[in-house]
Amino acid sequence: MNELQFPEHFLWGAATAAYQIEGAARDDGRGPSIWDTFCRTPGKVYQGHTGDVACDHYHRYADDVALMAELGLRAYRFSVAWPRIQPDGSGPVNPRGLDFYDRLTDTLLERGIDPIVTLYHWDLPQSLGDRGGWTNRETAEHFATYATAVYARLGDRIDTWTTLNEPWCSAYLGYGNGVHAPGERDAAAAFTAVHHLLLGHGLAARALRAAGARSVGITVNPADVRPADPQSAADAAAVRLVDGLHNRIFLDPLLAGGYPDDVREHVARIVEPTFIRDGDEKLIAAPIDLLGINYYAPTYVAGRPDGDGDGAYPGTEGAVHFLPPAGPLTDMGWMIEPSGLTRLLERIATDYPGVPLLITENGAAFGDKAGTDSPAGPGQVIDNDRIAYLDGHLRAAHEAISRGVDLRGYLVWSFLDNFEWAEGYRKRFGIVHVDYLTQRRTPKASARWYQEVISRNGL
Repeated sequence: MNELQFPEHFLWGAATAAYQIEGAARDDGRGPSIWDTFCRTPGKVYQGHTGDVACDHYHRYADDVALMAELGLRAYRFSVAWPRIQPDGSGPVNPRGLDFYDRLTDTLLERGIDPIVTLYHWDLPQSLGDRGGWTNRETAEHFATYATAVYARLGDRIDTWTTLNEPWCSAYLGYGNGVHAPGERDAAAAFTAVHHLLLGHGLAARALRAAGARSVGITVNPADVRPADPQSAADAAAVRLVDGLHNRIFLDPLLAGGYPDDVREHVARIVEPTFIRDGDEKLIAAPIDLLGINYYAPTYVAGRPDGDGDGAYPGTEGAVHFLPPAGPLTDMGWMIEPSGLTRLLERIATDYPGVPLLITENGAAFGDKAGTDSPAGPGQVIDNDRIAYLDGHLRAAHEAISRGVDLRGYLVWSFLDNFEWAEGYRKRFGIVHVDYLTQRRTPKASARWYQEVISRNGL
């Protein structure tokens, strides 16, 4: 008998994103994205790596889906590449781009795997980037048109639709500190992008519902923000500020009717929020059926007048010091603290009750080796660190369920090793190893471990 049993019908799966795995950057009418441009900007991506080929999933999807089925996955979360569907972001629909997702969806369903669609995972068409990207309100309107086009082709077979993946990253990393595309460093632009991303969600969700979508949601990456000293009032204030900029600026408009007052005041010190128009918050706050949660590590902060702040949290300079990660770390340099996931799930369930939750990403990068470099021998990838990470976080998720959190499933990040954004291909998150020279897939020990977890529905 299993030590920990998950609820009946708990959804087990894995996740990827289009730019990170598809490749085929110029095939079948795909237009350029802001990430194609960013990768070619010197110094932005490790060794100038690009997503031009990535895992070549565009041509190898059938074999990849067969491997998913072999591992027992019951759900697969993938993103649609907007530049494949509308190469210039706002013009005619490219039927060849839709054809790929048609084939992928049918192949998944034939294998008994539930497709979960993310409509935007950061690969904005470059033509929209040239017009201001998410700082331009029109991008939100174009996004709704694009969402409608995708639903018109796939909506008869796909039940679960999520609009955006991690708008925090798109806004703050893309426009605040510049480590992601489009690489801007402008606090006012970052806050403008936050609102237009949320508006894009609201407009797309309305369009999807009008078209008949059964389940509509969004995926966020909320932070478990912790004080360096639980007894310090200054640290508590720092937690409140960072929590506002990371969590409540997104979750309150989505689930509580509007932006919180303290966040409004903070934003107004940086930019006059004229981009928020009458009716926007009502549209953004329309009920959702599912909230996707991506969790990797906690964030520890201290309140200091000499705080270094972080461009990813505009306006925290001179107020907040972000503590360096401590203890065991992943290959990304991120802390390993499963209890943060329990706290985060409980907090969201308490503060924003009534919305089912799905862990849409959780995983870790470690220095995996395969082939002749594998210490276990050719064809073996022994990733015990990843197994320990996943085991700990699944136990944390189970603890949240035992405390009453309505958690519906768990999608590991990631199915395949892939292009890890600014880190290029040097960081590996997959439970399946990819040899980027040969495109050979090798299930890691974690894949076989996860297969067993799924088969038992428990640990």
